[in-house]
Amino acid sequence: MTTSVSRFQTNQLLAHVSSAESLWLEQDLEQVELAVGSVLHASGSTLRHVYFPGTATVSLVSSLADGSASEVAVVGCEGMVGVCAFMGDTSALNDAVVQRPGHAWRMSTAAVLHHTRRSPDFMQQLLGYTQALFTQVAQATACNRHHALDEQVCRWMLQHLDRQEGNELQITQERMSRLLGVRREGVTCAALKLQKAGLIAYRRGRITVLDRPALEARSCECYGVVRKAYDRLSCSHSARHRLLSMPDLGMSTVVVHRQPMAAVY
Repeated sequence: MTTSVSRFQTNQLLAHVSSAESLWLEQDLEQVELAVGSVLHASGSTLRHVYFPGTATVSLVSSLADGSASEVAVVGCEGMVGVCAFMGDTSALNDAVVQRPGHAWRMSTAAVLHHTRRSPDFMQQLLGYTQALFTQVAQATACNRHHALDEQVCRWMLQHLDRQEGNELQITQERMSRLLGVRREGVTCAALKLQKAGLIAYRRGRITVLDRPALEARSCECYGVVRKAYDRLSCSHSARHRLLSMPDLGMSTVVVHRQPMAAVY
C-alpha cells in the first residue's frame, strides 16, 4: 500500500504518532467519504470498523425504546468513533451518525486491537482520548438535566464549531431539537433570541455564528469543562510527539512522566 504519512494529518490522534508508528498504522487505514446522515454503527450492533474523522463530524446518539434520542457526544478531527473496539467489547454503545459530511480514516476492529496490543504508546493515546470523550458524555448528561435550553443550544453550537472550519453550521432546527432531545419550539425560541441579540444569523438549514465570544458567554459551564479536557489532551499529544521526534542522543534510558488523566466529574 503506497500512502503518504502526511495524508493522516487531518486527524489529531493519527497526526501525533511517531513516524515509525505511522508506517505500522497506514497499512490498515483507508480513507473513506462520509455522507451526512449515514449511520456508521447502530446501538447494540457489532463494531466492524473504527473511524478517525478528518473533515467529517459524527454525533454519538443514545436512543430509547419509545423512539426518543439525544446526542451524548460529538466526535471530529480530535478523536475516534468506536472506542469500545479496543477496550475488549465490540458491541456499540450508541448510534454513530454523520452530522457533517467529509472524509475519515477507517480501520477494522481486528486491526485496531492488534495495534493497541503491539504499541503501548498508541494504546495510551487512545486511552487519553477516551478519557476526554467520557468527560464530554458525563457533562452532556448533567447539562441536559440541569441547565436551561438556551444554554444547551449555545453549548451544542460551540462544540460542533470546534470540530470544523468556518463559522457556519449546516443543520435544521428540527434536527437540532432531536439531537438535544427537546421540542422543536424550544430550539426555535432559543435561536430567535440569539439572532435578535446579533450572535447568530439563521436561515433554513444554516446557522452562521457572528459573535463567538458572546456565544461562549451565554453558554453554561459545561462547554468550558469539556473544552479544557480536550485542551489537556491536545497538550499531551504535542508533548509526546515532541519526545518521540527527539533524536537519539545515546541515552540508555528515558523516563516519561505522564500527567494523570483528568477526572470525569
